[in-house]
Amino acid sequence: MRSNDKTWLIIFALVCVAFIALRFWNLTASCLWFDEIFSVHAAGMDFQNLVWFVAQDLIHPPLFYVLLKIWIMIGGESLFWLRFFSVFFSVISLVPFVFLCRELKLNYSTISLALFFLAANGCLIKYAQEVRMYSVLLFFALFSMWLFVRFLHLGKNIWILTLVNVLLVYTHYFGWLVVLSEITAIIVLQRIKIRQILIMFGILLLGFAPWIFAVWKAAQVNSNLGQNIGWIAAPDLATIFQFLFDLIEPFYYQQSNIEQTSVFVITIPLLLIIMTAFTLYLIDWNSETTEEKQNLILLTILTKLPILAALISSWILPYSVWGTRHLIFVFVPFAILTAIALTKIKVEPLIAIFTGLVFVLFGAAYFLQTKREMPVYIWCAWENLASNLDKNKPAKIYVFEDLVAYDLWFALRDAEKNFEIIKVNGIEDLQEDTAYFLPRGFEKVQKTDENGITGERFYIAYRDSVFNEKHPPLRNLINKGYQIGEPKVFNTPGLKGFLVEVWKSPN
Repeated sequence: MRSNDKTWLIIFALVCVAFIALRFWNLTASCLWFDEIFSVHAAGMDFQNLVWFVAQDLIHPPLFYVLLKIWIMIGGESLFWLRFFSVFFSVISLVPFVFLCRELKLNYSTISLALFFLAANGCLIKYAQEVRMYSVLLFFALFSMWLFVRFLHLGKNIWILTLVNVLLVYTHYFGWLVVLSEITAIIVLQRIKIRQILIMFGILLLGFAPWIFAVWKAAQVNSNLGQNIGWIAAPDLATIFQFLFDLIEPFYYQQSNIEQTSVFVITIPLLLIIMTAFTLYLIDWNSETTEEKQNLILLTILTKLPILAALISSWILPYSVWGTRHLIFVFVPFAILTAIALTKIKVEPLIAIFTGLVFVLFGAAYFLQTKREMPVYIWCAWENLASNLDKNKPAKIYVFEDLVAYDLWFALRDAEKNFEIIKVNGIEDLQEDTAYFLPRGFEKVQKTDENGITGERFYIAYRDSVFNEKHPPLRNLINKGYQIGEPKVFNTPGLKGFLVEVWKSPN
């Protein structure tokens, strides 16, 4: 091995260490949020009930929940262990990533730079830590891409590819876009193998048929897809630019709508550098070998086709299906294309200038992120406020949003026999975020209207910008003759969470 190769191999190893370390960065700094709670809730059921529960949710296949169930059976439900599940799949994604890059005949300088982009990407760090299916999706998608390139080059492993793709589509519906990209690549690059790839597609459809039937059956009981995804806006030009920034944003990711969408002082220069590098590289496109051209076309298909399919689907379907997290797998071929463009510019001084600027910008982004105060999110209010309740003392808690009801139930589930959580509908001037709703088939929370609020003493839990007895629901309770106690408050920069004891005034 030449000295230069050894140097790049050492650099690659260091980037791998950074990739892993960043997945543990602030891993348990925040609580589980609504979707993560759903994950843990589903995984806590027996296998039969788990499948039916997830089917009623309509929008995700069951494999992730089954794997998470096994994970919990091994190590329990501590916050670290739950989050480590996603970190684990993110880390082992390094294996198919390296195999994919080597199958594409990339050298370690290009591989290291591509991995550097992936290691520091804020979106990938976020979804490597969230107790959802996105790390698992990334892992199986990368495995599929590697095996597909191997099949494209050597005609091998089609049956292993088929098996991996079955696991992929049972992890997330967007896994079908990876399969669609592979079929398209065969049509464009090696039509002679179309018969084999279509047989694979047929097997996938047959293998997925039981889940389609399960979802169809669940939809007959309680079908309301709009409740799941009706809140997702159809993508526009701003959405597309946001996705571009997500592809390249180091360390930062917008967690809530009260935060800035991007650190533009970092992402705009990065985008300009990458666009310039692509332009300069493509000027000398004709100097590339046939194999290099084929690989570039393949990577372009794997990057662009899923994005275009998601955009078109979101524009023509009754509901938008757009989401950066659903397209997490395109970050890898994009990063590889970016690394190729940056390392294969014919003017060598420009390679040093561009990569140097990239490193400076990433260093600045890391510095800014370390100086950023850890945000406090409103969804952590209910676990925190629930800790003020005596778990051994029976209590009734009225809430006014499904989100609050579900989070409180989860926080108190170990002592749920002592707590009666009741969701009150129809309170005038109280708005509810309808993107969050009680899971279908979940019956641990009762529902009533304002007239159903009864009892001599109980608690209420709700969100508001201030604690004000002229605001609902306090106003409504005072009008019904109740006394309002001192609130337990969870403060965030926006809304605050309140847990308040309420009792009937003596006659």
